[in-house]
Amino acid sequence: MSTNEVGELLYTVTLNITGIKEYGVSFAALMAGEVAPPVEGARFDVPFEGTAAGPKVNGAAEGIDYVRVRADGRFDLHIHESIRTEDGQSISAHGDGVAVLRPEGGIADVRVTMTLFASSKEYAWVNQLPVRGIGTIDLAKRVIQVAAYSA
Repeated sequence: MSTNEVGELLYTVTLNITGIKEYGVSFAALMAGEVAPPVEGARFDVPFEGTAAGPKVNGAAEGIDYVRVRADGRFDLHIHESIRTEDGQSISAHGDGVAVLRPEGGIADVRVTMTLFASSKEYAWVNQLPVRGIGTIDLAKRVIQVAAYSA
């Protein structure tokens, strides 16, 4: 499989950013270009909640992304998420990825690699799948949208 190919669509998450914890650098000022990322980078904790919907997984999603903005402007993502399925089961998801702000600003393109885990019989199949996520972050609307595919 080439780096441009994806497998079967599992679900798409639509997540609302519910807050941003800053560690010495203003996220708003950084995104507005008023300050540059420091040499050591900038760190933000970004909680989110929303929904997962798709052919394989449906339910409520919530979690946190531990974001580090590097001096070159790339966002390194470290995600911890849980999905409570419509049938009452829980799926844990964690992963790493990158987000790159588009030149015109306001939108960042996201690429993530996720690992899912569930103990229930109904969702044990997720434990065997590497998952690739492709999507965007709309910084003005504070909305993350990522489609999750089997890799």
